[in-house]
Amino acid sequence: MKLGYAYDDTFLLHDTGTFHPESPKRLESILNRLHKTSYFKDLHWIKPNKLPLELIDSVHNHRHRERFSVIQGKRGSFDGDTPYSESSFDAALLAAGSGMDLVNKITSNEIESGIALVRPPGHHAETGRSMGFCLLNNIAITANYLLTQGVEKVYILDWDVHHGNGTQEIFYDSDKVFFTSLHQYPYYPGTGSVHERGEGKGQNYTLNIPLAMGSGDKEYLHYFQETIVPSMLEFQPEYVLISAGFDGHRRDPLAGMNLSTNAFAEFTRLILSATKQIGAKTVSFLEGGYDLDALAESVEAHIAVLAG
Repeated sequence: MKLGYAYDDTFLLHDTGTFHPESPKRLESILNRLHKTSYFKDLHWIKPNKLPLELIDSVHNHRHRERFSVIQGKRGSFDGDTPYSESSFDAALLAAGSGMDLVNKITSNEIESGIALVRPPGHHAETGRSMGFCLLNNIAITANYLLTQGVEKVYILDWDVHHGNGTQEIFYDSDKVFFTSLHQYPYYPGTGSVHERGEGKGQNYTLNIPLAMGSGDKEYLHYFQETIVPSMLEFQPEYVLISAGFDGHRRDPLAGMNLSTNAFAEFTRLILSATKQIGAKTVSFLEGGYDLDALAESVEAHIAVLAG
């Protein structure tokens, strides 16, 4: 598998403050770990381009774009969880542009699949607001871009420990984007009950799998095999986009799940086996994960499978 990864040093300049869990050290620990592997040098590095400002409007509303645009070169906070610094505007535009660049490289056959090693993360950002460490919704922007490029169906799988409320909200009435999330429940941000199934044309195109605190490999793998893979095979998407959060790991300080490092390799194997059957392409986006060692190990487990 020719795997491409999008990364830029600007992501390290998004300064969230001394005690914030979503720190630059997260990406540093991932890259340090990957550089020690035998295969990392064979992966294709893609230097991302900034998302053009007008493309923010593809999934966010105009008011959100205006609020986001004024943070350039400034320090402040969208809410108690979501600070920004002088370089956050550039980092967020590069993070949001990364998925589109990976997709373009897949379309031109330069790579077969991709992973966006980015921050700030994106899946909590809603149509009208930044929240939960997320400024722009990176994965939603890429999904919408694919739809504008003639792709008819996109499947988004979110295995971050927190529910991907922003991605769900953005595509809640769409029958072109199937959104699936497994997450600790009830937990931040409070959404993601089994009853949230989409509306209008999007009815039954949202699948939430709320899991009790303490759930581990066995519970997750059961749902992957019995629910997620069948839903993917039935939907027959051309692209599967993964909101790859690693905060379900048993060592993560922000959550209460019990996943092993190897679970993330198993999730990836199951998804790739399904995408192979339907001929879909895969692009993964880094979301959460806050124990530096567990995060680096888990990302490496995920990438090792993606890279074949």
